[in-house]
Amino acid sequence: MLKVAAVQMRNYADNDKNISVAVQRIAESAKSGAQLVVLPEMFSCPYKASNFPVYARSYGKKNVEALSKAAADNGVYLVAGSIPEEDDGCIYNTSYVFDRSGRQIARHRKMHLFNCDFKGGQVFHESDTLTAGDSVTTFETEYGTMGLMICFDIRFPELSRCMEERGAKMIIVPAAFNMTSGPRWWELSFRMRAVDNQLFMLGCSPARDENASYVAWGHSLVVNPWGVIEKELDEKEGILIHEVDFSLIDESREQYPVLKELRRDVYKIGEIQS
Repeated sequence: MLKVAAVQMRNYADNDKNISVAVQRIAESAKSGAQLVVLPEMFSCPYKASNFPVYARSYGKKNVEALSKAAADNGVYLVAGSIPEEDDGCIYNTSYVFDRSGRQIARHRKMHLFNCDFKGGQVFHESDTLTAGDSVTTFETEYGTMGLMICFDIRFPELSRCMEERGAKMIIVPAAFNMTSGPRWWELSFRMRAVDNQLFMLGCSPARDENASYVAWGHSLVVNPWGVIEKELDEKEGILIHEVDFSLIDESREQYPVLKELRRDVYKIGEIQS
């Protein structure tokens, strides 16, 4: 059993305020018994492509140090949502993972950049400022292997299957679906990936702010291997606290052995880059 916390918080224009709120919520989650805490996608700045280089260059190292300290101070695994990261002249949408001592044990750079042109004039192009990552990310805990992806990554079933093949028991997804993609695909995407791979999915969204330039859907959730939503928040700020029972993975795979029936003689996932 693993008690998880998904922190659904608003994004402010003030980086330091966002980090301060996140640190407070991490402490609150730990006091509630959470052993693994997850923050939302791009929680340290307003979700706008032009903001990412500015915040990455101004606050990147400082934020990583503060998040590492928060994990250590509270004795939790921390999947630190995602923040803008600058490296060798490129800007990435990056999620850092810290263990209970604050040691960085993983880093995922969003592999699939979200470029949309919805009818009605809603346009959002991450590729205007961001560079895509190129690695499948899993990390080890005493509770088992965990997978990590960011938002639009969930739409690509090959990625979650790579994580399942590495032994992931749960895939964690900091994500900021909006008011178009959220009602259409949020729950559907998490339930599909859970059922496809017979594992747990955890999604952590920012809270909804109707005054923001990018309005997040909210509804952070946990889905089990049967595709059942075990717990879900609404659109407002809050902390989802939930105990995950990994025995459901074996139960689902024994009763409905989808993965055993994969036709690896006909098709397979290609070589996985580390």
